Amino acid sequence: MRNADRSQFPHFLAIPTRWMDNDIYGHVNNVVYYSYFDTAVNQFLIERGVLDIHQGEVVGFVVDSGCSYFSSISFPDTIHAGIRVSKLGNSSVRYEIALFRNDDPLPCAAGHFVHVYVERATNQSAPIPDAVRAVLAAIGTPRQATTP
Repeated sequence: MRNADRSQFPHFLAIPTRWMDNDIYGHVNNVVYYSYFDTAVNQFLIERGVLDIHQGEVVGFVVDSGCSYFSSISFPDTIHAGIRVSKLGNSSVRYEIALFRNDDPLPCAAGHFVHVYVERATNQSAPIPDAVRAVLAAIGTPRQATTP
């Protein structure tokens, strides 16, 4: 996704960097990028009314993630996190996230993570609820593979 541009992502969240995000080298530490991914996806789901972090009976657990870094981010940059769904399965979804620094046309980092939906009470795999599925399908990529 190094050459991905903003037009390839149907949803964005602006995330201001914080002073504490910088490491001793003067740029945002790599572990913080994963928090940007998590924030962008979960804020999207909460805003769409399909994630109740306190009472939801079915929740998504991150089971796989990865990130490639292309250029540095530093406080006080603003990150524009673009998200899309690249695979929507029965109980799992793969998100692709690109982080754009300020007005840069190409991402400074890009990655993915996979949510597996589980019943909160049992931690057992569960089908993605229909309302969640509809929201996720709306940000799917044209090459999205949907499995039954």
